Amino acid sequence: MEGDRLDSDRVESRVTIKGIERELICPACKELFTHPLILPCQHSVCHKCVKEILFAFEDSFADGGSESSNQSSPRIKISSSSMERIDRITRTGRKRNSLTPRSSLFPCPGCQRDIDLGERGMNGLFRNFTLETIVERYRQAARAAIAIMCDFCKPPPQESTKSCMDCSASYCNECFKIHHPWGTVKAQHEYVGPTTNFRPKILMCPEHEMERVNMYCEICRRPVCHLCKLSGCHANHRVTTMSTAYKTLKEKLSKDIAYLISKESQVKGHITQLGLLLKETECNSERAKEAALQSFEKLSHVLEEKKSAALRAIEVSKNLRLEKLQTQAEEYQGLLENNGLVGYAQEVLKETDPSCFVQTAKQLHVRIQKATESLKSFRPAAETTFEDFVVDIAKQEEALGDLSFHSNGLEIPEINKGQSRMYNKALISWESPGKTESADIYVLEYRKLYREDESAMWQEIEVCSKSKVISDLDEDSSYAFRVRGYKGSICSPWSPEVILRTPPAPVFSFLFDDKCGYNSDHLLLNSRRTSVESRAGFPLLLGSERMQIGCYTTLDYIIGDTGIAKGKHFWAFHVEAYSYLVKVGVVSSNKIQKLFHNTHDGTSPRYDQDSGHDSGSEDAFFDSTQPFTLVTLGMKKFFIPTTPAAPKDPESRILPLPSCLGICLDCDKGKVGFYDAGPMKCLYECEVDCSGIMYPAFALMGGAAVHLQEAITAKYGEYHEDI
Repeated sequence: MEGDRLDSDRVESRVTIKGIERELICPACKELFTHPLILPCQHSVCHKCVKEILFAFEDSFADGGSESSNQSSPRIKISSSSMERIDRITRTGRKRNSLTPRSSLFPCPGCQRDIDLGERGMNGLFRNFTLETIVERYRQAARAAIAIMCDFCKPPPQESTKSCMDCSASYCNECFKIHHPWGTVKAQHEYVGPTTNFRPKILMCPEHEMERVNMYCEICRRPVCHLCKLSGCHANHRVTTMSTAYKTLKEKLSKDIAYLISKESQVKGHITQLGLLLKETECNSERAKEAALQSFEKLSHVLEEKKSAALRAIEVSKNLRLEKLQTQAEEYQGLLENNGLVGYAQEVLKETDPSCFVQTAKQLHVRIQKATESLKSFRPAAETTFEDFVVDIAKQEEALGDLSFHSNGLEIPEINKGQSRMYNKALISWESPGKTESADIYVLEYRKLYREDESAMWQEIEVCSKSKVISDLDEDSSYAFRVRGYKGSICSPWSPEVILRTPPAPVFSFLFDDKCGYNSDHLLLNSRRTSVESRAGFPLLLGSERMQIGCYTTLDYIIGDTGIAKGKHFWAFHVEAYSYLVKVGVVSSNKIQKLFHNTHDGTSPRYDQDSGHDSGSEDAFFDSTQPFTLVTLGMKKFFIPTTPAAPKDPESRILPLPSCLGICLDCDKGKVGFYDAGPMKCLYECEVDCSGIMYPAFALMGGAAVHLQEAITAKYGEYHEDI
């Protein structure tokens, strides 16, 4: 009775397992999962497939992204678009530390999001033991007649009856008793029915191999250990206990499964409807093919008529020219001795009767004179070239290149200039202006523009989202961008082109230095050291209260934590609109001490309290007295410093403050430029002494704030769904 029940359970399980085969296929090799690993995007991929993908990426980097690099991994099917992204990602990976794995970036085969495995690479991924167990049950159901043999029997081996999870081996009854004697520690081992899927009893943390996972990170959606929470990358993340996460997820999953099962009749109805839609799609596709064929045949008929007319015109012109040239050749043939006109004239000269000679020679002499004149100025009777018969098909070729199906309501996407920007990379964002259905996929094209009328060829990228990061653009260059949407075979027209300019030099990355001269009483840094704000509070009021004469409020300085010794570099930042006074520029290492020990403010009405006169003449050329090169910003204005080359009119030296400012330092030429970082337009440039190590420098007074421009990085998707 019990045996019948077990057999029926096996049959039911076999049927259930066989119905989920689609969920057990690896998206990379299209085969059943083998030791699946969980990627950061929560998709699973075979351990071997992840390794082969990384090897394929390294090969593509070494071979320059050639197609042959993909032939070394026959199990992996990598699309051409993925291969294009391989080359782009591996090029960006050249800046990685040499101690890290050569390749840890690749697009997920399931969702195509860019995955970064980090410093630990594959070692930082969890094995999906649950999926592995289900795949093993499926394999057993598919090969029900194939038995699992004992690992310890002498040949011939016996069929196993149980498997030990602690020993990771299968045994027949006799071998199990021998290797697990009663009264020993091995007798306490956990055993199950015959299986080839052995999983550890305790799941260990891949980051801290000696620690077991006991918590669940709700942000990253992965198990973590207590060390990950205390000092690892999950220190500031929201975590919960493993038991709570298990209970919550299981309740949600069970509830959702129960709901789907309760809607079984509705699902069957949808399946029936989809079957009808499949047939309807087949019929409609044939009609569409026929209509497209007729359209192209009509177009082909027009082209054939045009071709025939052009060829007829060329043939008629050819015959007319040949006739003229042939006649001219015969005329010149007659100018030879004893031939034609000359021969006839020679016979006339033999006439001795004057009356008869004069009667004939008069007209002949006119013909001889014309022949003589034509001989002196020879000119062919017809042109041999057919330049007037060259068919100009440039416009038609461009029109045929854009030939596509009607958009049928698919609106033209628009590139958002406010969200698109150029920095270390290009970030291009776009949106659909209307409320109609958006495209399934977008094609972004870009090309480099030159000062001449020439432009480079368009480069094309397929994008599934509404933004894209583009790397490896040339410095100090303008690029045109355009985008179009696709929904199936239907495409929208191209969006209007947007032109953006890259920075004039490679982007220099640094943070604000919180040690060298940093005044924590007056300045406030954020935790990432990318923003600084001056505190216009009691310290400033107390300092002003002690000053009874003049205005000698000291500027608070802060510099970057990284210096520049040579080369050309660019960095950008934002100054808050409410800022009263901000100075930005560069400072040399041999002047830093003078900078932080200078107690007088160069913007004061009197630089020296004992001078007894205005400092107007002293401030005329302040660059010679300042410890560093800078410009002044504030009250939504950009002030060009007073120099001999600067405009004499004060109003012409005051410009609106750009939303984003940039500084370009060229140590080799000894120049520093200040840019509007939007259009990359230079507002002011001056010479600077680069004899020492140069540091980015900032000074703030009153209420003011400066935010460093963040580098553009590839986005891997957001995973904020609550458990």
